[in-house]
Amino acid sequence: MKVDGRHWRTIWLADDGRSVAFIDQTRLPHAFVTACARTLSEAADAIREMRVRGAPLIGAMAAYGLALALGEDASDSALDRAVATLAATRPTAVNLRWALDDVAGLVRQLPPARRADAAYRRAGEICDEDVAACEAIGEHGLALIRTAAHRKGTDERVNVLTHCNAGWLATVDWGTAMAPIYKAFDAGLGVHVWVDETRPRNQGAALTAWELGRHGVPHTVIVDNAGGHLMQRGRVDLCITGTDRTTAAGDVCNKIGTYLKALAAFDNEVPFYVALPSTTIDWTIRDGLAEIPIEERDPAEVTATVGRAPGGEVVAVTVTPEGTPAANYAFDVTPARLITALITERGVCAASAEGLGALFPDRGHSSSPGAEGARDPVNP
Repeated sequence: MKVDGRHWRTIWLADDGRSVAFIDQTRLPHAFVTACARTLSEAADAIREMRVRGAPLIGAMAAYGLALALGEDASDSALDRAVATLAATRPTAVNLRWALDDVAGLVRQLPPARRADAAYRRAGEICDEDVAACEAIGEHGLALIRTAAHRKGTDERVNVLTHCNAGWLATVDWGTAMAPIYKAFDAGLGVHVWVDETRPRNQGAALTAWELGRHGVPHTVIVDNAGGHLMQRGRVDLCITGTDRTTAAGDVCNKIGTYLKALAAFDNEVPFYVALPSTTIDWTIRDGLAEIPIEERDPAEVTATVGRAPGGEVVAVTVTPEGTPAANYAFDVTPARLITALITERGVCAASAEGLGALFPDRGHSSSPGAEGARDPVNP
């Protein structure tokens, strides 16, 4: 995607060919700043502190984190320590573990002298694969937006509601939930995005609004609790969110508040789509509520917020009474029964074991081509 006319990815190798450069998302939207991770510790901190965030991007940084570690010490014991360090940074996003298993499995077969170069090469491939997958998700999701536009049969814009940030900032490029929107906008379709602020870290208000604005896509930021109100009044044509982990049966775990949007969408018969690359599917689990660990973050993210003061300084302010306890659950699980369809790089399918199995017979537990969900994926 482009920022002020220049194409950017969210992560890339620095000029020295070893350091890992990235966009520091904690500085957005008030400043566009890039940073570098030069060690395993710095890569892990970037993930833990959400300087890089979004399941696909976390996986890419984890892959590069192993490469950085192997550049310092390529022994088996060092590799094991690096995997454990990175795996502990964000427990919910499955791309993290997938990338670690992928790179570690590759380099364990090699002599130590070849491991670092192989890890760097594979990390670069993971980044390129993510870009291709996200662009394919955009193409498949574009068909759903075209269907919504045709159904309206007017010159009105298609109104899409999204939650959190599942745009190009959350991936290497293009994004997941936002890729169909970018494809639709670039194709000349009238599209408008309702952007949930997404408390407590405001990834919608800060990040989604920033990248949509840079691309020129019409959008409006709303408070998290306004989505149901808009759906009741027919002002949302479809919802598209991302996911940090999807079970083999189609449950999705995404930023806290996604479940409530899915409930409102179901009640108002608004199609609710979830966009994801297959690297976000955890084929080892089926029950999202019982089996997905939910990350709990620092309560200070709830009791304080960050913004720009009138003088231009970016400051943190407390929004609760002093000493007030707070809980900060970072994710929730949306059951497959509330999801109209999943949008993947291989196509659109029902949120079910059968639907996923039909698209991914090499990984899924079922490959029944006649699988159906609660609603038709293309014409809900």
